[in-house]
Amino acid sequence: MPQLQVGIFGASGKVGGLLAKEIHKHPHLALSSVFLRQNLSLQLAQILPQETFVTNDVEQFTAHCQFVIDFSSPKALDMLLQALLKNPLPLVCGTTGLQEQWQTLAELSQKVPVLYASNMSLGVAVLNEVVGAVAKNLAHADIEITEIHHRYKKDAPSGTALTLGQTCAHARGVDFKEVCQEHREDSRKEGEIGFASLRAGDVVGRHTVGFYLDGEYLELSHTATDRTIFAKGALEAAKWLSAQKPGLYNIQDIYRS
Repeated sequence: MPQLQVGIFGASGKVGGLLAKEIHKHPHLALSSVFLRQNLSLQLAQILPQETFVTNDVEQFTAHCQFVIDFSSPKALDMLLQALLKNPLPLVCGTTGLQEQWQTLAELSQKVPVLYASNMSLGVAVLNEVVGAVAKNLAHADIEITEIHHRYKKDAPSGTALTLGQTCAHARGVDFKEVCQEHREDSRKEGEIGFASLRAGDVVGRHTVGFYLDGEYLELSHTATDRTIFAKGALEAAKWLSAQKPGLYNIQDIYRS
């Protein structure tokens, strides 16, 4: 089987660097290109294969790979998506804090397979399945979602927390936008899904979905202790997505197939 030529967009980031380090463990994947908005660091240079094409030109980046894995920022993703609409390539995207990018992702997915996940870990994929079932069965429970990440994370609530909230809302048959309460300034309203975010230290990530009833409550938590799980999950997603038809997929699709 020929190797899939993978390009990493955002290789200078925390997960991007781990992707470059982990990819050699997958014999069917090869790191063919990386996109950097800044100079190549010595640390990254030491782990890149000698033949890897390094560039800050997004169109040259896409021209030197067959498949893209993105862990960047919403603004950088805009630039990547415009290039991919011109030169469509399958995409695994793990960038969080998206807004108008959803429409462009959907447009790209009509041409090539696209997988978006706010969190690439297996544990979160399972948690997302479980909270939907609990939200439906504990239909009258108040739902509160708390998350904590390292001090440098920019978006809040995290993309993972919002995904968990969307799953709970969908399971209850309600519009997430109508029940989402990201910043509470008054008493809790019936049926809303509340969020609380903490940013401190070097915490990789912890998410807790709580279902609170009178006299009892149930809390389900996932804690990431090593950021490498996100890189490993993205590479497994890339291998799976490379065999799929055009469409917009999520991390749950991998484990349901």
